[in-house]
Amino acid sequence: MPECPELHLAGRYINRACGALVFSGGVERSAVGRGPEVPFSSEAYRISAAARGKELRLTLTPLGFAGAPQELVFRFGMSGSFRLCSAADIPRHAHLRFRTRDSPPHVLCFVDARRFGSWRLGDAWQEGRGPCVLSEYQAFRENVLENLDDRAFDKPICEALLNQKFFNGIGNYLRAEILYRLKIPPFEKARTVLEALKEQERRRKNPSLTLSKKLKLMRENPDILELCHTVPMEVIATEKNLYDADHPDNYTAFKSWLQCYLVPGMSSLRDRNGRTIWFQGEPGPMAPKGQAPRKKRAQVESDPEAVTPNVPPRALRRCPRAAAKPPVPAEEEEEEAGDGPRKGRARRRRNAAAAPALPAPEAQVKAERRRSSARRGRGEVGSPRHQRGFGAPLTL
Repeated sequence: MPECPELHLAGRYINRACGALVFSGGVERSAVGRGPEVPFSSEAYRISAAARGKELRLTLTPLGFAGAPQELVFRFGMSGSFRLCSAADIPRHAHLRFRTRDSPPHVLCFVDARRFGSWRLGDAWQEGRGPCVLSEYQAFRENVLENLDDRAFDKPICEALLNQKFFNGIGNYLRAEILYRLKIPPFEKARTVLEALKEQERRRKNPSLTLSKKLKLMRENPDILELCHTVPMEVIATEKNLYDADHPDNYTAFKSWLQCYLVPGMSSLRDRNGRTIWFQGEPGPMAPKGQAPRKKRAQVESDPEAVTPNVPPRALRRCPRAAAKPPVPAEEEEEEAGDGPRKGRARRRRNAAAAPALPAPEAQVKAERRRSSARRGRGEVGSPRHQRGFGAPLTL
């Protein structure tokens, strides 16, 4: 899911790609887009963008004195992004489109394949969201430390980090990376983790400390709130949308940057909201009962020189699906199965263990009976059916 770095990179991309372009006409909406029609049309207008947390605001500004600007606030959901392309290459899932006035025209598209993203009219950010961890760091820090009595901090720290009232912009991969770097168990109580920062805050505000000493303390001993700012900044510093599925090189760089999230050797549990948290070591005292941490195994790369077994054509005809679909690796199968108990597999294992093995003579007798029955059904020569003369023409 796109988090605050992806939203900020999207805003930077729009401002760079569209800063010199002039758009014209109305805003086109797909029939299945999760947002209202945009009542805006202009012969010439420009588009600019600004991001805050997990939201992005577009401003459509008419040139000259042709009318008032129109603002839209977007949430990207699971797969939203913006893309500038030629009018002949509009992506399939472009749910909102803005056309340029040049020839041939270009189109700025809001693309969302899974359709969890949305937009609304107006310039207001969503009510209830706190200061952005990136662009409003000091206000974000004060908002957390001044409200530690809130019930949100009765929860485990991994769940509190997803509360956008206090951690606007933090999502699933960022929380895993932040907690991992500080070696904080994900199911430690949030208030316990954050109350320790108050004393640290008082030491840093000591008037006897020079600015250079304060900066040195911050660099040498970053706290969890500082990492909520600096870790997303590392992603932005790459100048790439690492979540862009159309650029596999970007995603490869993203996987290389990750230290904990989806990394082999790390453990995972589902929190009380159903979200998977990745961590190393002990989960903490507030870990959900009845769950055992699952450890991600490293994928074994296939050997290009390995000999492929020859499968007889007759076997392929008997199992066309097995021939067409390669087997799912064990790791992917576990990922798809989730963290719930796999009752079907356990039942099959119990049945297999409980079934007694037949003695060899009895098994052979039953196999012979099946073959004999099959020959009678086909009417083969030498079967009892032919020996009795069934099916032969009647002679007078």
